[in-house]
Amino acid sequence: MSAAWKPPRADRVRRIRDHLREAYGIPGQRPHGRPVDELVLTVLSQSTNDRNRDVAFLGLRDRFPSWAEVREAPVDEIEDAIRPGGLAPTKSRRIKEILECITGEPRPAGAPEAEAEDTLSLDWLADVPVPEGQAYLCALPGVGRKTAACVLLFSFGLRDVPVDTHVGRVATRLGLLREGAGSTEQANTMTALTPPGQELEFHLNLLRHGRHTCHSQRPDCRNCVLRRMCPYARAHNL
Repeated sequence: MSAAWKPPRADRVRRIRDHLREAYGIPGQRPHGRPVDELVLTVLSQSTNDRNRDVAFLGLRDRFPSWAEVREAPVDEIEDAIRPGGLAPTKSRRIKEILECITGEPRPAGAPEAEAEDTLSLDWLADVPVPEGQAYLCALPGVGRKTAACVLLFSFGLRDVPVDTHVGRVATRLGLLREGAGSTEQANTMTALTPPGQELEFHLNLLRHGRHTCHSQRPDCRNCVLRRMCPYARAHNL
């Protein structure tokens, strides 16, 4: 790590959380308990906007009522169903590869044979240590630390914080993350510094702040609730 960067103090993180809470409130979103949905949705979100992602996801579920059917479908049919989301040839292959790798929770000897859809369950991730869940998800084709965090946090409310472009930009400007940190370091650092139990709130409010105020180009520092706490604003005399 750079000698100029030090991990933020817990009281500073709490002040940032409080200012964001005053600006955006406490999100009402709760864990939804559908990890395979979240995994596929995160793949579809790559290099597109939320609207196109959601249209592609709905198209996929309309065409194939179960994930087992998606797993068994030809790639070109999956590609056709998700075309509005962009990068359909790449994403269709990736989704099929991921579903083919998910074997579900190990079944005890002598247990009845599982239904096809049961073998696609990731519900067991809620009951294992977070590092074990991260390792399993990151071993799936094309799944990285951010995607794993999305599945664990949004599905089950587990202690893992996704760092997307917006969250990474805001957190780096605030000095919460080291400049130039890679995705794994960013996710580990954000998870460690977030007050326990507030992972979803902190992630969503940082995301909102990045979209509404702390833009990549021409951030609206003059109207930023975090301006007085922001090293980036001070360094640029904003």
